[in-house]
Amino acid sequence: MRVYDTADIRNLAVAGHAGCGKTTFVSAALYQAGATGSLGRVEAGAAPTDFDEEEAARGISIFTAVAPVEWQQRKLNLLDAPGYGIFLPEAELALSAAECVLLVVDAVAGVEVQTEKIWRVAERRGLPVAFLVNRMDRDRASMERTVAALKSRFGRGVTPVMLPVGEGKDFAGTADLVDRKVWRSPAGGGAAKEAAPEAMAAALDAGHEAIVELVAEGDDALMEEFFAEGTIPNEHLHPGLRQAIAARRMFPVLCAAPGANVGVDRCLEFLAQFAPDPAALGPAKGARRAGGELDAERPVADDAPLSIYVFKTMADPFAGRVSYLKVKSGKLANDAAVANFTRGGLEKLSHLGVMMGKQQLAVAELHAGDIGAVAKLKDTLTGDTLGDKSAPIFYPAVKAPEAAIHFAIEPKSRGDEDKIGAALHKMLEEDIALHFARDEQTKEFLLGGAGQQHVEIAVARLRRRYHVEVALKAPKVPYRETVRGKADVQGRHKKQTGGHGQFGDCRIRLEPLPRGAGFEFANEIFGGAIPKNYIPAVEKGIVESAQRGYLAGFPVVDFRVTLYDGSYHEVDSSEMAFKIAGSLAFKHAMEQAHPVLLEPVMEVEVQAPQDFAGDLIGDLNARRGRIEGMDTRDGNQIVRAQVPLAEMLNYQSDLTAKTQGRGQFHMEFSHYDLVPQQQAEKVIAKARAEQGGAHAESA
Repeated sequence: MRVYDTADIRNLAVAGHAGCGKTTFVSAALYQAGATGSLGRVEAGAAPTDFDEEEAARGISIFTAVAPVEWQQRKLNLLDAPGYGIFLPEAELALSAAECVLLVVDAVAGVEVQTEKIWRVAERRGLPVAFLVNRMDRDRASMERTVAALKSRFGRGVTPVMLPVGEGKDFAGTADLVDRKVWRSPAGGGAAKEAAPEAMAAALDAGHEAIVELVAEGDDALMEEFFAEGTIPNEHLHPGLRQAIAARRMFPVLCAAPGANVGVDRCLEFLAQFAPDPAALGPAKGARRAGGELDAERPVADDAPLSIYVFKTMADPFAGRVSYLKVKSGKLANDAAVANFTRGGLEKLSHLGVMMGKQQLAVAELHAGDIGAVAKLKDTLTGDTLGDKSAPIFYPAVKAPEAAIHFAIEPKSRGDEDKIGAALHKMLEEDIALHFARDEQTKEFLLGGAGQQHVEIAVARLRRRYHVEVALKAPKVPYRETVRGKADVQGRHKKQTGGHGQFGDCRIRLEPLPRGAGFEFANEIFGGAIPKNYIPAVEKGIVESAQRGYLAGFPVVDFRVTLYDGSYHEVDSSEMAFKIAGSLAFKHAMEQAHPVLLEPVMEVEVQAPQDFAGDLIGDLNARRGRIEGMDTRDGNQIVRAQVPLAEMLNYQSDLTAKTQGRGQFHMEFSHYDLVPQQQAEKVIAKARAEQGGAHAESA
């Protein structure tokens, strides 16, 4: 593949709701450009940008893939982003490397959940947006209805630059509203220009006038010309249109039917001509230090110091780790040695290339603004900044989202247990939304993700790619125990056998501490009632017994023990004897101190359209939640509440069902609180049953 200058590069994130035809459009674009010999379809697992085994098996896009399309002496880097809501972080990786978003909308379904979410990400990032009304050959497809919905949701800047020639089965081409030309593709091949039908003349004029007025609004010189002449000639309209799109004053609407290969070439023509190049949005913004404010800039130009942003990582079974990178500034040559500003150290970028789906095409160099890939970097991961060590800069990485749901995973065999760590480490490098950790209290391995399907896909990839079999189950809630009363008890251990016996005797006071205080041990022994060298053994016996729990086997917390008296035997006393005495004293104290169960309470924030606010509040109350406040943001209702973790394990799927997929939430640990008696009895009974009645006997 040839090397392109910055001005001839277009980086476009192709995004939208699941099933709207994004991948089919990218496949058709590659076919039109001669890069592939057939129209690959995602349903058949043949699309160039859906090459992962799970994507082929499920017929959906899971990862962002890159496909460069060479069109009219320009290079369009199409970043095919997944459309399911659980893969929104992956879609944001595509947007982090783009200067424009091609937001694909189904001509029948119109504006959907993910359409709105991608729009908000683009808005937050200040990215221009072009809409593609897709699959115009479907029954009940309507350009007029879809444009009306887009305008209603995203404002008057939404402006068609194309009109369909026919709709549904009659869709045969497109009318260009900028140049007022009609292109027909009756046989599904390349479009041919023809005279505009008389019936479309009025619509062409009205559409062209709407574009002219919107472009003129943002430019005083064009506004004067428009008032003086009544229109704007193309030599002035074209650059004005490019500027209006880059400034987010205008959001052009295109149309096509990529499955029938109609209109795709005209879309590529428009994007190549009017989408912003990498330098059009101004200098690249970064920080002078890692994680700092965006207080540094770098011109997107070949003569600027080299800086590179790694926006994605893939684990290839043959090539190893493949780093997808964007040259933010400077010119990158093959075999360049660069510094990793984020992690330190040097990297050599050997075998530089550009990705065509899973295929890497070698290139000698990449100019500022271009997208490429390199394999087998030592320490570089997603979000890292590389570059000329004499000119450091740090580009902001896409923030890894917290997991919305966790599952406990268990290897199905000892061999799988040995392989699971290495396999998951590679998967975590690929997927920033995947989380893996070990719960120190429950001793479970937890795999977390954006939803149940996300975790199930990760488990399937473990099996297919790494031959690791694991079972999923609901995680245990890390309950704890504490006391509400005081106790004053004796722990005495005496055992006589042949030879030396065992003797340890201690007296303790146990009392509750404030929530979150943990454990305190006080020594008030005086007069040598217990020798100093045995006192730590008493404490150790109490601590170990507290870890094993009393009511249901959960750790006991938030209490103080004061050791104030005891006795010993010159011959039979030992550290072990006093450790057992401490453990016995603790158990006796728990019998008197009114033990209770504690549960983790989470700080939860739920965001959904205002129409669902009542249902959200009612549902959170039913989950024993306490509503703390409400607010509005971007037209959505924000509900903040404190909810027990035990009630949130299935919340993701319930929220999706209640809000038609439009709700999202995040939660973080807040504190531990008492479990109501009725729930506590159920938890204790279940725990004792699982432990074979061991704690029932001790209680």
